[in-house]
Amino acid sequence: MRASLLALVSTAFLAAAPAIAADTKDVKGLFLLTDYPAMSVQPGTTSTVALRLQNYGLSPERYSLSVGDVPAGWSATLLGGGQPVAAAMPATDASVSLQLRLEVPATAGSGTKTLTVKAEGQGGTSVTLPIAVTLTKELPAKLKVEAPLPALRGTPKSTFDYQITIKNDSGRNLNVSFVADAPKYFETNFTENYGSQQLTSIPIDAGQSKDVKLHVRPPAIAGAQRYPVSVTVSAEDASAKTSLSLEIVGQPQLTISTREGMVSAKDLVAGQSRTVPIVVTNTGTAPADSVELAATPPTGWKIEFNPKTIDRIDPGKDAEVQAEITPTATSLAGDYQASMRATSRGEQASTQFRLGVVTSNTWIMTGAGVIGVAVLFMVGAVARFGRR
Repeated sequence: MRASLLALVSTAFLAAAPAIAADTKDVKGLFLLTDYPAMSVQPGTTSTVALRLQNYGLSPERYSLSVGDVPAGWSATLLGGGQPVAAAMPATDASVSLQLRLEVPATAGSGTKTLTVKAEGQGGTSVTLPIAVTLTKELPAKLKVEAPLPALRGTPKSTFDYQITIKNDSGRNLNVSFVADAPKYFETNFTENYGSQQLTSIPIDAGQSKDVKLHVRPPAIAGAQRYPVSVTVSAEDASAKTSLSLEIVGQPQLTISTREGMVSAKDLVAGQSRTVPIVVTNTGTAPADSVELAATPPTGWKIEFNPKTIDRIDPGKDAEVQAEITPTATSLAGDYQASMRATSRGEQASTQFRLGVVTSNTWIMTGAGVIGVAVLFMVGAVARFGRR
C-alpha cells in the first residue's frame, strides 16, 4: 500500500513537471533567431538581416555556420563584428550577434526564395533558420513629419521655436528638404536641433528620424490673435505636411511727447519752475496699466510729474500728465538734455527731451542797470576832470 502511494505521488510529480517548467520558462537548448524571418528585397541591391545564436543552458561549444539554398548568382555572407565568420561560440545563457548579408543581382527576377542558415556543433547539436526573401520592385519614398508642441504662445517681440521631427519611412536613404508657410511679413528659418546653422535640407537614413528647429519671428505690427503656420517636407516624389499655430497676446507699447508731438521744451528760465504738458500714448495691442513716470534731468535740475502714475491707458489712447521742470539758478542760456521714461508691466518707453534755457529778465534788467551806472560814472568823471 505504501509502495503504491509512493508510486502515485511520483507519477503525479512527473506529470506536473512540464507545467512547472513552462510556468518558470525554463527553456534549454540552442536557438538561431531573427526579428524578421521574412523580408522584401529589391533586385540589384544589398540587404542585411540581423541574427542571434542563443545558448540556453548548454555548455559553450564551437558551432559551424553556413547558409544553404542560396539561389544562383546571389551572394550570402555571414558576418560577426563586421567581418565574415564561419563559426561562433555562445557562452551559457548568452548569445552571439550575427548578420546575414545578401547581395541580389539585378537579373534576379521576382518571386520568393528561401535561404537556410545553419549552426552545427561538434557534438551533433544543430539548429536551422529559414529566411524567406521576396523580390519586389522599388518601394516609393515615404516621409512623416510632426511637432511635439505644435501650438505656442507669446508676444509680438517673441521668437517662436518649434521642434520638428522628420522620419524617413522609406527603404533607402533620402535627402529631405523642408519649407515653412507663414503669414505675410513673418520671418521663418530652420536650424539644427542643437546649433545655429541654418538649413534647407538634411540627409536621413532609411527608417531613421532627425530633429530640426523652426524659428518664427512675427512682425512688430502683428495683432493679438492666432496665426497658422505649416511645415512641408519633401524628397523625390514623397512629401508630408504638419500644421502649427502661434498665438500672439497683446502687449502695450508706449511713446512720450508733448501735446504738439515734440520732444522739446523751450523758454525755460534758470531757477524758475515751469509746467510742461507731457502726453503718454499707447500704440500697442493691450492696455497699459499702472504706468509710472520718471526722469533723469541735468545735474542739479528737478523734474517732477503730476500725477506720477497713470492708472490705465487703453490701446490707441493717450493720457496727459504735467511735468514741472526747474533748472538750477546758475544754468546758462542754451540747450540741455533730459531723459523721460514711462514704464508698464515691463514695457518701457524712454525719450530724450531737449530743454532750452533763455536769459532771465531779471538778469537783463540787472545787466542794464550795471551798464547804466557805469555810463553815469564815466560821464561824471569826464565832466569833473574835464573842467581842470
